[in-house]
Amino acid sequence: MAMTKPHYQAEKEEIIKEGDNYRIKPRGLNIVWGNDERYWKIPAKGTVDPAELVQVSWLEVTGLVDELRPGKGYDLTFEVGLAGDAFGWKDIQVFLMAKVGKKGRYKWTRVKLDQDRNNGRVTIPDNQKLSIDVPADTRDTTLHFGLYEVWSGKWKGGLKIYNAKVTASP
Repeated sequence: MAMTKPHYQAEKEEIIKEGDNYRIKPRGLNIVWGNDERYWKIPAKGTVDPAELVQVSWLEVTGLVDELRPGKGYDLTFEVGLAGDAFGWKDIQVFLMAKVGKKGRYKWTRVKLDQDRNNGRVTIPDNQKLSIDVPADTRDTTLHFGLYEVWSGKWKGGLKIYNAKVTASP
């Protein structure tokens, strides 16, 4: 019996560079437990469908973008939604985290997903940006980022991830 890895590994061609901006499709993200259909539904190649969380207690979706410009600022957002049958999000916050370079320090923000309202697709964070500055003197300009909820231990499901965006600050 062939052993498959339980975690979904990002496909580089699913990271779309548009000038100084990047759009990361669901298949361009690393998704813990993403190769296990009991936990996630990964969209087919070439579609605009979201990655859909079936159920996990450990939400960890990460990505990276190479070759950011030193001395420039960037904003990180995720476009997400909750299915009508979403569960486990009440009184839970997800964290968006990002750092420049392997040795960089993480910046983060908390976001509450509103399980009680059907907001359709929303951009998070919605009330404040998670801004990351690339130091002018850095050599490692890779942005490491993620969406996490690993602290509550609660099972949750129904999250749809449409994309992540790394946008150059004006």
